Formats: sequence, C-alpha cells, structure tokens
Amino acid sequence: MAPIVQLKPASECVYDVVSLGEVMLRLDPGDHRIRTTHSFEVWDSGAEYNVARAMHKTFGQRAAIVTAFADNEVGRLLENTMGSSGLDLSFVHWVPFDGIGKAARNGLNFAERGFGVRGSVGCVDRAYTAISQLRPDDVDLDELFGRRGTRWFHTGGIMAGLSEQAAATTEAFMRAAQASGAVVSYDLNYRPSLWKAQGGLTRCQEVNRRLAALADVIFGNEEDYSVCLGLPLPQDESFANLDMGAYEAMVTEATHQFANLQVVAVSLRQVKSATINDWGGLAWSARDGFVYATWRAGLEVFDRLGGGDSFASGIMYGLIAEDDLAAGIEYGAANGAFAMTTPGDTTTATLAEIRKLAAGGSARVQR
Repeated sequence: MAPIVQLKPASECVYDVVSLGEVMLRLDPGDHRIRTTHSFEVWDSGAEYNVARAMHKTFGQRAAIVTAFADNEVGRLLENTMGSSGLDLSFVHWVPFDGIGKAARNGLNFAERGFGVRGSVGCVDRAYTAISQLRPDDVDLDELFGRRGTRWFHTGGIMAGLSEQAAATTEAFMRAAQASGAVVSYDLNYRPSLWKAQGGLTRCQEVNRRLAALADVIFGNEEDYSVCLGLPLPQDESFANLDMGAYEAMVTEATHQFANLQVVAVSLRQVKSATINDWGGLAWSARDGFVYATWRAGLEVFDRLGGGDSFASGIMYGLIAEDDLAAGIEYGAANGAFAMTTPGDTTTATLAEIRKLAAGGSARVQR
C-alpha cells in the first residue's frame, strides 16, 4: 500500500521538518491584564515556529526554522530564548539594526490568557519586521532543500499575511520545497488583524488560494477554511451536535477545488468560556478517507494559544513516523489539549504523555 504522503528517505536528508515563519517575543502578563500589569514573562511565539519546535522537542524529529530578526538586543533575546527549542538556527537571517527600527524590527506579541467570561486578548506589534521583508535570495534555498535536504516543509497564512513581500517569499519557498520533493504543508491560520492591512478579505483569499494550490497537506479550523478559501461554513448546530457530515462536506469541497491535496485536517473548538472549551477534530486523506479525533467536551483551558499548532504537529508526526492518519489526529488532538494546560504558545508535552492521553489515559497523579 502506498504511503499517505510521499516522503524522501530520512537517510538522504539532514532535516525531517523545516518551518518558515515569524518568531515574536511573547510578553505574558500572567494572571493580570495587559493594560494593568506591571511585569511580563517572556516567551518565544509564532505559529510556524511552534510546529517546528514541537516536531523536535516533543516528537524527536530533526528540525530547523527559517526566520529573520533585526540584529539588536531584542533579536538576540529571541535567539537565546529559541535556543532551548533545540532547532537548527543556521537559517536565521540577521538584518542590520538602524538604531530605531525604521528599516526593520522584531515582532512583539502581548497576549493575555483570559478567564471565564473574559476571552483571551492579543495585541501584536509586528509591522515592518525583518521577516516581513525577507526575500528568497536572503536564504540559500539550494543548501536548504538540495545539499542538506528537507523531508517536510511547513509554513502558513500568518507568514504569508505579513506583507506583500512575505506572501511572495512564502510562495517561492513552497515552490522550491515542492521542486525538491519535500512534502509541503500549509496552515491557513486566519488573522483578521494581518489581512486588514493587506487588502482585506479579497486579498486574503487570493493569497491563500494560490498557496493552498501548492500544498500537499493543509490545516485550519472551520473559520479558516471558510474565510481563507471561500468554502461554505457549516452551521453551528451541526458542530454542537457532533454531526460531522457538514464538516466532511466542507473538506470534500476543498479536495475538489484543490486536487493537489493529499491530507486535509480541521481542528474543532466550541468555546463555552475562556477556560472551558469542547475540543476535537477530523482529517481526510486520499488513501484512507475520513478519521476523527476523540471528542473532549468541557476541556479545561489554562492558555489556549498554540493549540492549533500543536494539533498540526501531532498529525505531521503520525504521517512521518507511522504513516497513520488515524493515529496522527489523536496525537494532534492530545497534543493540542496538553498545550492548552500550560502558559506560552508551545507544547511542553512528552511523546509518552501524548501517547497515553491519545489512548484514553487520565489526569491521575504520576508518582
């Protein structure tokens, strides 16, 4: 039986996974609000980065990040913070700092967690960042995809939405990865704040539809598929009643419009409050059809940021290591659930913890 996705042999590649995207400094006010705090805790933050980090730290894959920083104290703080990820940072592009950040700067993400009726709040400061100006020739693509070799390349709609140049760079990387024989994945990751400054919904769909046509694997929640690709949004009633038929129809339409897709995955979340969510997902592959994650009603949430990225990384691991989408979506849903139990964007779960939860394990004390 042919594999779900066609991966190059590990022996021929230095990297199992490479991500392209912005890494920001997340400033977390803890139990306080952004507007009232007197101190912040610092984290590394970024959707595409979260995936690469999880693939290495949690799933044991060889991984690298492609990003760019202005070469100043904040950029070096980001570099040092990312050092704990274990990722290969040799493809980080450094831009000379002009003293005030007029030419290029580093992104900041002020993010409060929310509690009960108070939803999470994000306030990003990311215009004119170094990564938004990255050009394909700033990175040695022949080295990355050719001489070193990459099995799986991941990026997404946040990177593409940073600027017109970022969208062009994302496309160039996807095409280079595709030409090298790497599997290409794309997370739609709709952010209204980004596309508002880049031409609105029309531009959002134009860019995302062009890039989705270059992907083998695509991720997103139901809103992402509707807004970014213009697919019909299922009614909330079908979600509440766990009637997956409407979501299957949405995925089926995506595969009809984008015949290149080998895997389509949808994370599903129903927000009861900032701290209580229902959580699950479904996925489709051309080989195996539809599979479904265990539905976790009433999941307790500490910090919801990064749940979708953890979902994507679990699915990727299931495909890379086991060629098993059913296992992958369980790993993804479990990893996302774990990621939302800790502060920061990135998962801290171990593979053993994920396997246990995916198999129906409980939260009993571990001694």
